[in-house]
Amino acid sequence: HKRMMDQVQAATMAARAGKAARIVLKMNALTDEALGLALAEAGRAGATVDLIVRGACIVPAGRPGFSDNVRVRSIIGRFLEHSRVFYFRVGDEETLYLSSADWMGRNMFRRIELAWPVDDPAMRQRLIDETLTAYLHDERDAWQMMPGGHYERVSRLRGKPGRSAQR
Repeated sequence: HKRMMDQVQAATMAARAGKAARIVLKMNALTDEALGLALAEAGRAGATVDLIVRGACIVPAGRPGFSDNVRVRSIIGRFLEHSRVFYFRVGDEETLYLSSADWMGRNMFRRIELAWPVDDPAMRQRLIDETLTAYLHDERDAWQMMPGGHYERVSRLRGKPGRSAQR
């Protein structure tokens, strides 16, 4: 919990200083209040925050004055997703973690869960390409959270189904 909070806060500080700051998180649920508030703050500070959360997500997308620069999407396809990938870019530095834990209080404080950094640049890029980029560009199975809190299917927003990350 502390390490993830530190990563979010580093992106927030970078954004406030006018540096590039990006957070992309893929998980099944995001219900931890402290982390959710920190992500909203990062967005207000100017960091680009993309949340790929299959289920419950307490961070509202693009709510003016609260979660600016935060986008939330859910991929509901044929396969139940279990990969948890956490990407942070602060200036020119990239950090990527794989994890067993969703960002939920029970996972952070009442279970034994792991998150480990991927230090090898080639492996880190492969994970970005095969998980995060694919899911950020899914147009077939993706649902996008709207500022009012409801979800709309991306294929309807774009007018036709396109790429599928699961395919």
